[in-house]
Formats: sequence, structure tokens, C-alpha cells
Amino acid sequence: QVQLMEAGGGTVRPGGSLTLSCVVSNYSVRSNVMAWFRQPPGKEREGVATLHEIGAQIYADSVKGRFSVSRDSDKNIFYLEMRSLKPEDATVYSCAAGPRPGFAHLSPLRYKDWGEGAQVTVSS
Repeated sequence: QVQLMEAGGGTVRPGGSLTLSCVVSNYSVRSNVMAWFRQPPGKEREGVATLHEIGAQIYADSVKGRFSVSRDSDKNIFYLEMRSLKPEDATVYSCAAGPRPGFAHLSPLRYKDWGEGAQVTVSS
């Protein structure tokens, strides 16, 4: 059973930085696609970024140039580094795995395994 656990959430000021970690069990972050999503209150879950096994990365337009994804294959951890954070970035972030074919890379329908999420607050 795949297990995903996010860590690193917290509160930062606008313009600040924060890195989220996704500790993964029973699934290789090196050999599979991993993704980060977020879900603002009252809105649908939206894709933030994906990291593919060959190293390719896909980002939502809203985070391009500010967010980056990476992995530690030895520790089996998937990261989301967030810079220049804005108030509109504040929400719960979740990592996802287990991609299914037939859906866009940043579609939540593509992934079947999810972590419980980490809260990111951006406030002065």
C-alpha cells in the first residue's frame, strides 16, 4: 500500500519561502511520476507541479518561476520548494502518486494515491 506523508507546512510572510516534503513508502519516487496539488477553500483541487521519472517537470502557470520540485531518491522523499509566496498561495498542499493514463499531468484524476496534506499560510 502506497503511503504519502507531507511535512513542512507553516506560516510565512508574503515574499517568503517554504519547502514541503512528501515522505513516500512502498513506491519509488525515482521510478515514478510524483505530483503536488493544492485546494483553496471552496475551490477544486488544482495541480501545482509534477516530476517525472526522467526528470521532466511541469508547472502550473500560477507558480512558474517561483516553485520547483525535486526528489531525494535515497530517502524516497519528494519536495516542493516555494519562493516569493503570495497570499493566494495559502492553502492545503498534497502530494500525489500512482498516475493513471488518459488524464492530463496536472489533473487530480490522474492520481490514485494521496497524502493528507500540509497547510501553508501566507500572512503578514
